[in-house]
Amino acid sequence: MASSGRDGRTTVYDVGVIGGGFAGPVLASVLARAGVRTLLLEERAQPRFAVGESMVPYASALVRLVARRYDVPELESLATLKAVRRDVSPRCGVLRNMGFVFHRAGLRQHPGEVYQVVNPSVVPDPPHLFRQDVDAHLLGVAQRYGADVRTGSGARVDGVRVDPDSGARLRTRGGAEFSVRYVVDAGGRHAPLARELGLREEPAGLRHHSRCLFTHMTGVTPYDETPAGRASVGASPWHEGTLHHVFDGGWLWVIPFGNQRRGSADAVCSVGLTLDPRRHPVTDRSPQEEFAAVLGLLPDVARQFADARALRPWTATGRLQYSARRIVGDRYCLAAHAAGFVDPLYSRGLAHSLQTVDSLAWRLIAAARDGDWSTERFRPVEDLQRGLLAAHDDLACASFAAFGDWDLFNAVVRVWTLGTVLGALAVENACGAYLRGGPDHALRDDAVLRAPEHGRRPGSPLPDNDHYNSLGPLARTLCAEVTAGTRTPGDAAGRIFAALGAADYVPPALGLADPADRFFHNTPARIVRAARWVRTEAPEDTAALLTGAMRGLLGERLHRPRRPRRPHP
Repeated sequence: MASSGRDGRTTVYDVGVIGGGFAGPVLASVLARAGVRTLLLEERAQPRFAVGESMVPYASALVRLVARRYDVPELESLATLKAVRRDVSPRCGVLRNMGFVFHRAGLRQHPGEVYQVVNPSVVPDPPHLFRQDVDAHLLGVAQRYGADVRTGSGARVDGVRVDPDSGARLRTRGGAEFSVRYVVDAGGRHAPLARELGLREEPAGLRHHSRCLFTHMTGVTPYDETPAGRASVGASPWHEGTLHHVFDGGWLWVIPFGNQRRGSADAVCSVGLTLDPRRHPVTDRSPQEEFAAVLGLLPDVARQFADARALRPWTATGRLQYSARRIVGDRYCLAAHAAGFVDPLYSRGLAHSLQTVDSLAWRLIAAARDGDWSTERFRPVEDLQRGLLAAHDDLACASFAAFGDWDLFNAVVRVWTLGTVLGALAVENACGAYLRGGPDHALRDDAVLRAPEHGRRPGSPLPDNDHYNSLGPLARTLCAEVTAGTRTPGDAAGRIFAALGAADYVPPALGLADPADRFFHNTPARIVRAARWVRTEAPEDTAALLTGAMRGLLGERLHRPRRPRRPHP
């Protein structure tokens, strides 16, 4: 099979990547940097509107790891606010915390019913990504490294034919045909590969149910400047992070871009409303009318949006959840949001994409060199993505069930906190161990980065820790019993807190098992107590993980990041 390249000569690409929305261009950049002949097809012209903007510390650690593992320094600019504003776009905002404010319909917000996770001071501020700028930038990075990037309606993939022995043939709406030895579809819900091969599960093989409407807005009052926000002061200003307003049957996000103390480019906010369609079924109201109706139930949220207006038409979805009966097959892989999606809750999307790219990229690079494109080589990428989707499904189900009771939500959100903190620490530990192999990229030991793939629970920050991996299913089961009326919310909350208290791998000083400790904030006193616990009481593997992660994080403060070089095609 052959196709015509831009120079008119016959070209067979090693890898064809479908989709230009973050995962696709990150993967294409990594592959092209390694000398893999890479084609990227994106049907929408750039720049384009997209959501998925919160680069939480877990995702920030992952993007640093991918940048350094594959020697693509441009990616590292996405890890911190300072670098992304300098190298990519001044329209990105700061993410200093993840905040959760609990509301009861028709009532004023109770100041004691809030929860906040504040980034540790040793972590440079990660950003809220202004995706239309970031995605366009990433496509440019892939192109500069030598990927053949095609965008616009003519690059829409309308046909895929897979041959297990030789690769795949991609046909575009513009009439072009491309031959690739392997195809990766990162095209999201409407992935052409899933459509052409009939890979979508109907109904979705996920328990969670939600739908969403979202846009960008201006004129959104910082929550800290509203009466309720002033009454429930966080450990960090609410407007300097990703804010979640949670209520019975749904949640609302506010992701500000013009929120850093100095140098703001604008005052745009990403705003989205996610609802359980079984509690809030679709009506004939417009998205704006539906948004206004929900604000009418939440008086303190309504005050935040009193002067707000949408900058673009609202996007409204049906059920958000979708999945695939098969993710990896002969000569193909569905990647990131093409494999499935659960819910935007807890901002897992960027981390999921980066974990998938990290696991997939080295296999593709090896296959391009040795010619082994066997399905078995790529099977762990399917296991990883199924593990990520299942864990998020458990947590989303539990959280939506808990949105109706503060005590229960206060317990469930700690399960997420533990996962995101452990995830970031595990990545920092692995990245630090990898970099300690020396300055020569070719001489570093890649095995330390592959080790987690051999654990019993792929995708878990502690893949071989049975206690940790039981927490998500436990929370989901208990919350389902609350919904069914067979267990009280108080009893379910107590059992979740008890399970957290039994985690001998968590420093007690962090307060995760204390319902009254509503601000996960690593103050100097907490750090000292946690360090003492690591030295004297922590299990050996936990002590090694935390010590290695802190060595990496403290090293970051002394590390002077390289300015991205301008690669030659």
